Amino acid sequence: MVKIHNIIRQIAVLGIVAVIAYNVGSNRTTKAINTKGDFDLSLLSTVRAKLASQYLEKDQLDDKKQMYGAVAGYVAALGDPYTVFLPPTENKLSEDDLKGEFGGVGISLGYKESRLAVMTPLAKTPAEVAGIKANDLIVKIIDKKKNVDKDTTGISLQEAVSLIRGEIGSEVVLSIYREGFDKPKDFSLVRQTINVPAVELAWKEYKGKTFALMTINKFSDKVYEEWPSFVNEVLEKKKELGSNYGGIALDLRNNPGGYLESSVLVASDFIKDGVVVTQQETGGKKTEYKVDPKRKKLLDDKMVVLINGGSASASEILAGALHDFKRAKLVGEKSFGKGTVQIPENFSDGSGIHITIAKWLLPSGKNIHKVGVEPDVEIKWGTDPKSEEDLGKVFEEVLK
Repeated sequence: MVKIHNIIRQIAVLGIVAVIAYNVGSNRTTKAINTKGDFDLSLLSTVRAKLASQYLEKDQLDDKKQMYGAVAGYVAALGDPYTVFLPPTENKLSEDDLKGEFGGVGISLGYKESRLAVMTPLAKTPAEVAGIKANDLIVKIIDKKKNVDKDTTGISLQEAVSLIRGEIGSEVVLSIYREGFDKPKDFSLVRQTINVPAVELAWKEYKGKTFALMTINKFSDKVYEEWPSFVNEVLEKKKELGSNYGGIALDLRNNPGGYLESSVLVASDFIKDGVVVTQQETGGKKTEYKVDPKRKKLLDDKMVVLINGGSASASEILAGALHDFKRAKLVGEKSFGKGTVQIPENFSDGSGIHITIAKWLLPSGKNIHKVGVEPDVEIKWGTDPKSEEDLGKVFEEVLK
């Protein structure tokens, strides 16, 4: 397999899916754009001159900072929370997030009805320990040390990430609203180093059978290294167990997504052939991502897929594809609902932009944006995601 750093990368995390690159500064690209009105920078120049001559605190004028703000505002005026301009610091945070190692409180962010929301509290992190849950709305971010008291109305994902992350051991307060709260509640969190394994494998016994509990926490770079080795471990254990092997529970709960291609890689071990996901662009152009013929290691294993409201983007692609191919039953709760595609472009100064250019479709042709994937068997998960009671219900479904 070609290494991810040497190919066009497909990202589907927090609604960010990398698909193609393009020359944003060329005259040819500019002429191809079809927009309303005239693009005239004279107003910006006039405003800049007015500030330079009249603004009280002239030492606060910073052309680079204000230029970034102007570009960010131009992009934000589209009203699409997933199309964003990222100054250098925020752009680096976005890239670090997909590497699977970062400092913070352990949450992945998205939007619910245009409000900043928790997609996933990562296991054993300050956020999960404090009781923050998927679909919680973050209404305010407070960091006294950094003099931050920020209402999140209209905030971009990258700005929110930059405010929530900070020095290890420092405190950030998230004001949270969830269904059932009379008013927002403050959660005080101490930042720590977040190092999330992409894939985890555990063996569980139930009714005389041994099951593989395969958990994918995030479709980061690490999946390309970790997933094949775990698959080989399952194959070896199957031979050892013989008739005592029960099957697989693939846990995608609280998986916020990641690289689209890594979800296709995983699907390819369970699906014999066919299209895993289709990308549909404006004008009807479609790109199909098919099963990798070099995989197909676990085609006959009994399996179910675990989902919840924190299962988003690439994890919804995988769950939806396995369901559409009738390869697996989905158990749990309705997924998050993220189905649009963005392209990233990095600029020479370290800044970048993510632009919505398409939507992705399940093998059935369905787009689940703002809809989510419905489970076949509904299970309201308890507070312990790996409780014996909940896993017992899951393994019962595998045995059916």
